[in-house]
Amino acid sequence: PLKDINELTQSIYIPKGVNVPCLARETAWEFNPLNVKVGSHITGGDLYGIVHENSLVKHKMLMQPRAKGTVTYIAPNGNYKVTDVVLETEFDGEKQSYTMLQVWPVRQPRPCTEKLPANHPLLCGQRVLDSLFPCVQGGTTAIPGAFGCGKTVISQSLSKYSNSDVIVYVGCGERGNKMSEV
Repeated sequence: PLKDINELTQSIYIPKGVNVPCLARETAWEFNPLNVKVGSHITGGDLYGIVHENSLVKHKMLMQPRAKGTVTYIAPNGNYKVTDVVLETEFDGEKQSYTMLQVWPVRQPRPCTEKLPANHPLLCGQRVLDSLFPCVQGGTTAIPGAFGCGKTVISQSLSKYSNSDVIVYVGCGERGNKMSEV
């Protein structure tokens, strides 16, 4: 939301204490409901719709954790803002409304039924990395090192030949041209 911060502060710098919503509240997104009908029973973690954010990312709309009820309203296909109600449920006479926006505290982990063990190694084809620095699929790695020792080359080659749809690359203190090469 850098444009929103710029319009709010009239500055190219981000001052302390600026609070701007991450998702634009006025943008309309295309909502596609799934196999949920009025009268269906739904509980936390159930999938009730999909929003295509772009050609690559399909955002799946999940029922909030610890929520349950019988569906009394599901929005039809169409464009909606993130604050528009797309689902209503009722449980024990109490109605709940759900939008495409979910707010969750950053420092509170999302509940899960089980944590999958890391059983499969991440074989990247680089013998040095596979033998000296083995990793697991779904794990987190870091490549520390001095200036000019090839950290970016390693990350570029792994990203280029990976079998992934999305690659998240975090460069702390990197120059812009290094980030654009990835």
